[in-house]
Amino acid sequence: MSAPASSHARSLRVIKVVVNSGVGDSGEARAKAERVLQMITRQKPVATRARSTNRDFGIRAGQEIGAKVTLRGDAAVEFLQRAFEARDRQLDPDSIDPRGNFSFGIADYTDFTGLRYDPQIGIHGMDICVEMGRAGWRLRDRRIGPKPLPGRVRATREETREFLKERFQVAFLE
Repeated sequence: MSAPASSHARSLRVIKVVVNSGVGDSGEARAKAERVLQMITRQKPVATRARSTNRDFGIRAGQEIGAKVTLRGDAAVEFLQRAFEARDRQLDPDSIDPRGNFSFGIADYTDFTGLRYDPQIGIHGMDICVEMGRAGWRLRDRRIGPKPLPGRVRATREETREFLKERFQVAFLE
């Protein structure tokens, strides 16, 4: 007979946080967005590229049009604390998808505590996407023998709401 699963293995957790700043233009604007992301996350951002050509916006496929940073582990949780502080610990309940992942935006980097407006950078906002899950989520992403995620590993919208209320003291705008 096997031992019962511990509650720690079943507990919900933040798998990763992706902070994205799309400026739609390569050059100086993208360099400023990279600098903002580096100031906020304390990690080196990578460039995001256009998937297709859009002549109306003057964008070619493969052109660098933004920057992003992926955070995992303690760095992700610490960043989320600061991001929710910048949003006054409020979140729209519709921003949580049925699988428990959620996204929100921050209009300006100066909303973060301790950052002041820099006239050389200007105003730069960002999108923050958070993936939630439990122990075993790697089953889907591993290189050898990936498998679909069983229901017991996935998060639901309600579980994510409870997690955010308890862990980050987030209030939902109803």
